[in-house]
Amino acid sequence: MNTAKLRSKRVIAGVAVAAALGVGGAVWGTAAYADDVTGNDRDRVANAATATVPGTVLDVETSDDKGEAFEVDVRKADGSEVSVHLDKDLKVLSQEQDDNDADDNDNDGPDADDRVLTDAERTSGEKAALTAVGAGSTLLDLEASDDKGVAFEAEVRDSAGQEWDVDLDSAFQVVTKTADN
Repeated sequence: MNTAKLRSKRVIAGVAVAAALGVGGAVWGTAAYADDVTGNDRDRVANAATATVPGTVLDVETSDDKGEAFEVDVRKADGSEVSVHLDKDLKVLSQEQDDNDADDNDNDGPDADDRVLTDAERTSGEKAALTAVGAGSTLLDLEASDDKGVAFEAEVRDSAGQEWDVDLDSAFQVVTKTADN
């Protein structure tokens, strides 16, 4: 029996349980993704980012860029998104406004997916996407779509940690729901 492997599994399981309990039992704390920051560390990093860019934290990840420890995606009150880059001491290094496909190079003006969602669209889209994925799920991202027959694209993490892509039509009905690999 490989004792080192068994100890490793016990440590990972213990850390996952501790993370879940540390965030008041929130299920997302049990998911262990290679780049995702979870538990109390996520809260600490998210708080440092939103002290500079107020808004809703969408994602907190470790960074492999030199001198940068974390990248936090924040949605501001106006619906725009900003990536906040922090060092290991949680000092903000830079902010990068999401340019919404500015690299399309088609120069034909803004795409349908470039627009900021209204509060009503955001509320209805979030409700539909979370309902589609199930109880205990968390909305990671919701944006307008320029795909034919799809008005909104959502990314949702279910209670087991699986991420889903949910496409909604203009009436907030599910067009497709696909597990994200």
